[in-house]
Amino acid sequence: MDTLRSMTPSRLVLARALTAALLATGLAACGGGPKKDAQYVEQPVELIYNRAADLLDQRRWSEAIAGFDEVERQHPFSSWARRSILMGAYARYKSSNYDEAIEASRRFISLHPGSDSAAYAYHLIAICYFEQILDVGRDQYMTQQALNSLQDVVRRFPETDYARDAQFKLDMTNDQLAGKEMSVGRFYLRRDQHLAAANRFLSVVQNPDFQRTTHAPEALHRLVETYLSLGLIDEARKMAAVLGYNYADTEWYERTYRLMTARNLRVPKYGQQEYLDKQAKLAQKEREEEQRRSEREALERAKDEDIRQPKEARPSAGPF
Repeated sequence: MDTLRSMTPSRLVLARALTAALLATGLAACGGGPKKDAQYVEQPVELIYNRAADLLDQRRWSEAIAGFDEVERQHPFSSWARRSILMGAYARYKSSNYDEAIEASRRFISLHPGSDSAAYAYHLIAICYFEQILDVGRDQYMTQQALNSLQDVVRRFPETDYARDAQFKLDMTNDQLAGKEMSVGRFYLRRDQHLAAANRFLSVVQNPDFQRTTHAPEALHRLVETYLSLGLIDEARKMAAVLGYNYADTEWYERTYRLMTARNLRVPKYGQQEYLDKQAKLAQKEREEEQRRSEREALERAKDEDIRQPKEARPSAGPF
């Protein structure tokens, strides 16, 4: 410090400049010198694509994604680029990067809506949502997204293997959504909020897509419980009858049967051959009555027409 103070102003400026130069030189030496920018090297599109495909086969997802992206970057207007979009989307799906896989699939659809591979892109979007479905205790946003996407595949490509797979997954998705309704309904039922519970169980019973799920028998039984708690005996009997008619061999009907008989409420023991025979006879009788009613109405209409039609306008008898 004393040395610096004794320097003249011109020497002090020179010393500081020299120090700064030495520091800059030292930093450059530590950094190994300035780095050169990577040069762009164009490669044959087949080479890049096949290398990425090999990486995909080796399950090296991130490297495969980079390879397919490079195909698009170097050869954006080639047919290879179109394939690379979907292959990159698939690689992202396999690496569980669902959001990017969905984005890539949608980009393919927007660029090539008429392509034969569009069906695969729609299917991949649906699968990405489907594999993110959480248990019924969690928010069902992904389940609803999966439902919408699967329905889109079935609607757009009904005769394809993608549609058949989507239909199978649709049943599982509906079962998940019905399970969510049942979970909420049980929550309300445990807290004696019977009207709220009944609405949830009814949504399972009345929704055609939910009626085919594994939750339908329990929903009917829970409605019997709920209506009995509310004093709606006739409604409870109706639900018990529907349950017995459709699910006589389930534990839920056995529970309903015991619950009703414990309260001295009559309920048919569905599953017994005598009762089924009786129901069949009643159904046959109703069909016969309906047939006779239709014949009478047709005869009355014919008579009215015959009365209104002038004789000279009537067709002659015999073959045409």
